[in-house]
Amino acid sequence: MMSEERESMEFDVLIVGAGPAGLAAAIRLKQLSPDLTVCIVEKGSEVGAHILSGAVLEPRALDELLPDWRDSPPDLATPVTEDRFMLLTEKRAFRLPTPPQMNNHGNYIVSLGNVARWLGAKAEALGVEIYPGFAASETIIEDGVVKGVVAGVMGILKNGEKGPDYQPGMELRATYTLFAEGCRGSLTKKLFEIYDLRAECAPQTFGLGIKELWEIPKEQHKPGLTWHSTGWPLKSDTYGGSWLYMLGDNLVSIGFVIGLDYPNPWLSPFDEFQRFKHHPAVAAMLKGGKRVSYGARALNEGGLQSIPKLVFPGGMLIGDTAGFLNVPKIKGTHTSMKSGMVAAEAVHGALAGAKPPVLDAYPEMLKASWVWSELSGVRNVRSGFAKFGLWGGLINAGLDTYVLRGRAPWTMTHHADSDSLKKAADATRIVYPKPDGVLSFDRLSSVFLSNTNHAENQPSHLVLRDPGKWLGENWEKFASPESRYCPAAVYEAVGVEEGNPHLVINAQNCVHCKTCDIKDPTQNIDWKTPEGGGGPNYPGGM
Repeated sequence: MMSEERESMEFDVLIVGAGPAGLAAAIRLKQLSPDLTVCIVEKGSEVGAHILSGAVLEPRALDELLPDWRDSPPDLATPVTEDRFMLLTEKRAFRLPTPPQMNNHGNYIVSLGNVARWLGAKAEALGVEIYPGFAASETIIEDGVVKGVVAGVMGILKNGEKGPDYQPGMELRATYTLFAEGCRGSLTKKLFEIYDLRAECAPQTFGLGIKELWEIPKEQHKPGLTWHSTGWPLKSDTYGGSWLYMLGDNLVSIGFVIGLDYPNPWLSPFDEFQRFKHHPAVAAMLKGGKRVSYGARALNEGGLQSIPKLVFPGGMLIGDTAGFLNVPKIKGTHTSMKSGMVAAEAVHGALAGAKPPVLDAYPEMLKASWVWSELSGVRNVRSGFAKFGLWGGLINAGLDTYVLRGRAPWTMTHHADSDSLKKAADATRIVYPKPDGVLSFDRLSSVFLSNTNHAENQPSHLVLRDPGKWLGENWEKFASPESRYCPAAVYEAVGVEEGNPHLVINAQNCVHCKTCDIKDPTQNIDWKTPEGGGGPNYPGGM
């Protein structure tokens, strides 16, 4: 398709992804040089449509970028008033001291989608061109140099042929292209391979975050409350925990994160979340409430040791596509935004003829910033839970935080999440309770609340590299784990009772969490970009 004739547009800087990192980069570029031509392409139907997070925002980067932002803040931004950190058993909740990293004094509970929409308006007011519903499907590379992307290809039929409404898309070309695709970006994944960007770092490790938005009775709502838990319902060999944030007008953001290095193939992150809501302490906070929306998204948890090489000829990685999440702080928006701002400053200098060139300047500037020192200080916390389990991980985190203060003379590493599953025959089967329709729900009714939609006649954006592998590997060894780790009922093992098991992929259900691309034990699933605008449409509040 790269040889096909297309219209093209030229820019000084092209940004792939209208999340906080991409928008912060665009705003900073226009602040530094109003005459630069800056373009952002976004696969969601609108800015913020695919953005999903808890979220509590540490405003450090935002204060640097837009110091007067509090004069007209994003919708639903709610100052944190109280932190609670809980250890759960099946029936009881014990309050623990709040770790320093989780102290949210001065932070804000937000809808990250609303923050993105708000930043998008700021960027457009400065002259940034933003094209939502315009999915970038290919990277233009000429003589080893990234020159831009192809975006907006439409009308390919399921059989791969061009339909009557076919549009070849456009070539968006730029001097520099910044990739801000978020966790497990499809173009970034290819760039890792083409430029060997992960050669000198630890494997990335991921979590799956599943979220619901609830509206609860006013008398139960405590604006600004942040509530986190660890422990039940997870076993001690599985990393994870919950959040519950009260924001806006009687709204509650509630969710569960499970590390995708979990070993039991029978585990279902979706069902663990549904079970969690039946804990007496949680059920009491949701009593009388109504579920409003649902979504899921993978997140990078590897930290400093998993950050890849950030630059390559013609381009760079910013935001969570590179992996700047501070795991013990449970925040990555501020670090992602700062990475975009630093990249913008490096690009501005390069375009103005500054030395050293951008390929050297951006990584060095980032290492000199507070992002690097912040991530360095917590680099062993997540890997400690993987190595020692829940109790050993808590002890390690305490030692690292209170005694060594992040200055341990060692750095632990990670292993690929796809390598962590036991064989199904060697693991304990988990039987989950049926949903009650009050606190817990099934996958399909949940997907309905995500407003996800894909054009019916397009090719599946979920592709098996080798369809023949599924039976002998996924089914016979692991009992089809994708049917459990997918939070959207995309994967189904059918024909089992008839003795003819085979896999059905319901790609139209996909909420773009990317878990299948990460956790598949043979790395046989590729998540590709569907037609622009396809996928979830998360409302304000999510």
